[in-house]
Amino acid sequence: MQRQPVDLIVEGGTVVTDAWSAPATVVVSDGRVVSLLEEGVSTAELEPDRRLDATGLFVLPGAVDPHCHIAVPLGEFVTLDSFETASLAALAGGTTTIVDFAIPTPGEHPLDALRSKLVLGAESRCDYAMHGCIAGTPTDVPGIVRGFADAGVRTVKLFTTYRDELMVGVDTVERVMTALQEVSGLTYVHAEDNDLVESAQARAVESGRIDAHGMAGTRPMAAEERAVAEVLAAAERTGSPVYFVHQSTAGVVDLVVQARLRGVPAFTESCPHYLVLDESAYSGEHPERFVCCPPLRDRATVEELGQRLERGFLGTVGSDHCCYDSKQKALRSSDVRIMPNGLPGVETRVPVIWDAFVASGRITPQRFVALMSANPARLNGIYPRKGTIAPGSDADLLLLDPSDTRVIRAQDMHMETDYSPYEGREVTGWPSVVVSRGRVVMEDRRLHDPGAVGVFLHAGPVTVE
Repeated sequence: MQRQPVDLIVEGGTVVTDAWSAPATVVVSDGRVVSLLEEGVSTAELEPDRRLDATGLFVLPGAVDPHCHIAVPLGEFVTLDSFETASLAALAGGTTTIVDFAIPTPGEHPLDALRSKLVLGAESRCDYAMHGCIAGTPTDVPGIVRGFADAGVRTVKLFTTYRDELMVGVDTVERVMTALQEVSGLTYVHAEDNDLVESAQARAVESGRIDAHGMAGTRPMAAEERAVAEVLAAAERTGSPVYFVHQSTAGVVDLVVQARLRGVPAFTESCPHYLVLDESAYSGEHPERFVCCPPLRDRATVEELGQRLERGFLGTVGSDHCCYDSKQKALRSSDVRIMPNGLPGVETRVPVIWDAFVASGRITPQRFVALMSANPARLNGIYPRKGTIAPGSDADLLLLDPSDTRVIRAQDMHMETDYSPYEGREVTGWPSVVVSRGRVVMEDRRLHDPGAVGVFLHAGPVTVE
């Protein structure tokens, strides 16, 4: 039999997608998966440039992070990472595709914000996609949405908070939803009721609790619930799908579930910090390092949210990566209204969630793949190129060692920050080898910079079934 040259063979491991799991061999050529072979099928006729022994490992699709903020200016602060450093950190943590947000600065046209972000994205070491963003009271929503779609972007983020900066009204929400239906897109929403947030912040000022120690009380759970209910009503009126970013309570997840039962294609994203950390962090020595919006919740709420994940009510887990360092976080920590909010997390998303939910037996590896890879790819219009292991898909592979126990230390990370919100946390389950479009980019705890080879992924129609 004639020998067939291929680039890479990954053998001996358990291949996992969101649909199936079994021992199998993955054959890669020209950056794509060309075949999957059942256990025991000989590969003797193949001549790979390299073989990877995945014995004892899970072979997962490279993770897709649907929620990253890279090199983003917010107020007086700019996150510290570039696409180069953020994408390298993503690869080190098992994420092979990142999705960033083109958030316009005050007065900037949304399409100009996207063009600027795409220029920065040329530095990326992994493949990437983009969300558009619309703020304020735009006059030509259909034209903006068509412009996004023509540029390869079919997801648009809206904020119901941050008055005079990013906030939109319900009329704009409905106009964006309607316009996105014309391009088979999806509305992403940061849902917090701004009036309730501002009222809570005013009370915090009066009580002397507007600093980082008082963060939990400045953005109440009721603000999320009111905004989510209002946006769901808009989705129901327009017959549009909707995706809620970084949901932090079981109550808002339940609102989404109830809407789905009424036929509304609505989706929940949460984040590792809402699923494992709690508001006790605001009582510690460095509360400013945990300031994020929405804030961390009480332990009972964290447990309830985790139960919703176990039951299958969450669609995705994104990092909401915002890479500030401890100096930036401390500079304005006396007033959470103006200090930088957000946590670094693109590199720790995979091991933190694997440890908390798979290693503990709360969910299966297949469910993990759905949350971390397949569903984010579907809901960004890049599936099945990303998010699965199948003939024709990109050869983005995460070989995860379920027995590898490590302690998270900021000094060991690749993110452009000097702290981690998970500092000192012991986790079991860590990326052993990472393959990005057929290139081995991480192995033996060493990251290999492939150079600026990341490709911008033009989104197709978003799958909302």
